[in-house]
Amino acid sequence: MKKVFVDGGHGTTGLIIHEYICKRDDLELIEIDSEKRKDITARLDCISEADVSILCLPDDAAKEIAAAAPKDAVLIDTSSAHRTDDEWTYGMSELAEDQRAKIISSKRISNPGCHASGFILLIRPLVDAGLLSEDALLSAFCITGYSGGGKSMIARYETADRPSELDSPAQYALGQTHKHLPEMIKMSGIKNAPCFSPIVGDFPRGMVMTVPLHRAQLNKSAGTNEIREVLKKRYAGEKLLTVSDNIPADGFMYSNPMAGSNGMQMYVSGNEDRILLMASYDNLGKGASGAAVQNLNILLGTDEYTGLM
Repeated sequence: MKKVFVDGGHGTTGLIIHEYICKRDDLELIEIDSEKRKDITARLDCISEADVSILCLPDDAAKEIAAAAPKDAVLIDTSSAHRTDDEWTYGMSELAEDQRAKIISSKRISNPGCHASGFILLIRPLVDAGLLSEDALLSAFCITGYSGGGKSMIARYETADRPSELDSPAQYALGQTHKHLPEMIKMSGIKNAPCFSPIVGDFPRGMVMTVPLHRAQLNKSAGTNEIREVLKKRYAGEKLLTVSDNIPADGFMYSNPMAGSNGMQMYVSGNEDRILLMASYDNLGKGASGAAVQNLNILLGTDEYTGLM
C-alpha cells in the first residue's frame, strides 16, 4: 500500500484531496498531529515517510518546504510557486505526447492553476498545429465559482449578512497581473500574455474559460470546424477531456454544469468571422484537487483515472 502525505490538508484543495484518498483502499494517508501542522521538522518526517507528498500551501510556504525536503522525495505542489520553474515538471498529462513520461520520471510536479488549465488545453493544440501563431495577441475571460478563493472567500459568500454586491458577478485582477498568466504563456506556447479577465460568481463550484478569436488571427484560413477537429484529434483517447460537436441545446453556456466532476468539456462556437473557444470544468476538480489526484495516480503507477471517473 502506497503512503501519501498532504501538507496543508485543511485548506479547500487539501480537504478535497484528503476525501479522495480516504475513499481508496490502495492508499494510506499519513496523518500529522494537529499541533505539529506548522512544525517543519514533523512535516519533513512525514514527507520522508511518504511515497508521494502533496503540498497544499501558500506559495512562500510551498517554496520553503520544497527546498527543505529530501531530493529524492516526490512532491506535487498545488500552489503557483513552481509552475514555470524548469526544475519542476508541469503536471498536465494532456499537455503533450511526452508529458506523462515526464511526470513519471520526475520527483517535483507542479499542479496547474484552475484558470490556466482551460486556457492552455484550448490554445496549445492550435499553436502546435500551426493554426495560431505563437505571436498571437489573445484575450480571455473566465467565470468561476467562489470556492476557488479558498476558505476566506467561501466564508464571505456564505455568511448570512454578506454585502449585497456579492449577489452579482465580480471581475478581479484588474491590473492584468493574475498569478496564472506566466504558466498560461509558457505552457500554451505563446509569447504574449493574454488580456485576461477572471470573474467570480455567486455559485460554489464550476467554471468556464472562454477565448474569443477573430478568424483573421488564425492561419491556414481555419474556422470552427478545423479548430474542432484539431482539438478532437489532440484529445482522442483522453478520458477526462471531451470536445463537443454542439453548443448546449438551449444556447446558454452555464458555469456550473461540471461542478463535482473531474472532467473538462470543450466547445467551439461562433461564426465564420468570430469564434469562441470554451472549456467547462470544475475549479476544484480538473482545476485543482482532481488534477492533483490524477498526477498522484501517474506517479504511483496506478490507473491514471482511479477515483476520478
